[in-house]
Amino acid sequence: MYAADHAPPHFHVRTHDGREALVEIRTLRVLSGAIRRKELADALAWAQTRTNALIAKWQELNP
Repeated sequence: MYAADHAPPHFHVRTHDGREALVEIRTLRVLSGAIRRKELADALAWAQTRTNALIAKWQELNP
C-alpha cells in the first residue's frame, strides 16, 4: 500500500519474480496485474481476515 495512491482503496501483491497485482480492499477483486488467482490465494486469505485494518491503513495513508 502506498501513500497518495489512486482510488479505489487497494493493496499491491508482488511475487518473487517481480510480477504485481492490485487488489481492491473491500471486494478483494483483482484490479490489474499479471498474477493468477491461484497464486494470489494466500494473500487474499490474509487480506480477508484483515479488511478493517487494511481500510484503516488506507485512510491513514490517503486522507
